[in-house]
Amino acid sequence: MLEYNFMRYAFIAGIFIALICAFMGVFVVARQTSFFTHTLSEIGFSGASFGVFAGISPLLGMLLFTCTSGLLIGLSGEKVGRREASISVFSGLFLGLGILFLSLSEKQSNYATSILFGSIVGIDKTDLMTLVLLSIVLLVVVALLFRPLAYNSFDAQGAEYNQRFNQLISITFLVLLALTISITAQIVGSLLIFVLLTIPAQAAKYFVHSLNKMISLTFIFVLVGVWLGLYLSFLTDWPVSFFITVIEALLYGSAISKQKITTAHN
Repeated sequence: MLEYNFMRYAFIAGIFIALICAFMGVFVVARQTSFFTHTLSEIGFSGASFGVFAGISPLLGMLLFTCTSGLLIGLSGEKVGRREASISVFSGLFLGLGILFLSLSEKQSNYATSILFGSIVGIDKTDLMTLVLLSIVLLVVVALLFRPLAYNSFDAQGAEYNQRFNQLISITFLVLLALTISITAQIVGSLLIFVLLTIPAQAAKYFVHSLNKMISLTFIFVLVGVWLGLYLSFLTDWPVSFFITVIEALLYGSAISKQKITTAHN
């Protein structure tokens, strides 16, 4: 399997995708922004489609649409959890815009499938280098803001009391989330990245109870899902996305079962 260049690139890409999803996923779960993450993934699809329509890079279109949306939501000053109805409207609107842009650009339907579900086994060296460089930039920024972001995300009462930088941190987080989706969606698709940013971190919180351990376990869960999904896809010629979603769902199911057993024993 590793004799093929694209498979080696895919396995390396999986490491960086797991790193990004581990650090960002725990904050998505802590801040209860899973629904907004799903909306951003659809906005990313619309942005990539706009890029194709405008004759620019799909990645540039994604970055433009997702970062602008994250910035606007952050500046609104309202908690994302209270905006579910509005987010639903935006989700449908941007999905429709994405289909419109693809239609106007006269791209075939398989291109839409590629944007939505990615092509992790079809990446080349340029795609991998772009992923690696953007991932490093994102991880450096997260590392620099880690303590205030963790405080704002996990200590809601303390953050509410000390409101001086709350909005700035919220805006920064949403822009980082937009960057995460744009960076990784080119490889795994705008829909699958939602799975990797939410389910592994949700599962990890049932096994461990510290932030560092949660990040580490989330990284393992994402990496296992991507690498095992690639291997099973190579064996069966079935879509990688299918195996990754099934693996992550099984991990989450085992976490729920473990929690129920622990509760019953207590």
